[in-house]
Amino acid sequence: MLFMIVGEDIDNSLEKRLQARPAHIERLKAMQEQGRIVLAGPNPAIESEDPGEAGFTGSLIVAEFDSLSEAQAWANADPYMDAGVYEKVSVKPFKKVLPA
Repeated sequence: MLFMIVGEDIDNSLEKRLQARPAHIERLKAMQEQGRIVLAGPNPAIESEDPGEAGFTGSLIVAEFDSLSEAQAWANADPYMDAGVYEKVSVKPFKKVLPA
């Protein structure tokens, strides 16, 4: 089943984000190679593809997991959690409707 993982950053998270990003991306790429990622990306703090020093306010991942508990455990082990980037993470089941 698909699950959405929504991470909400702490204020001024950019430095911590940049330090933990390689490990975070490595985990996502491993899941992508398994065909489990529907989409993943950050929320820019401003209306810009490259927000520069404004940074980001969070992230969204939609991916396939066997259960909610597996998705939550995966989210809890994210390098952004270990680095203190995320203030809060929500994990919920997700039903993809479009594109079909």
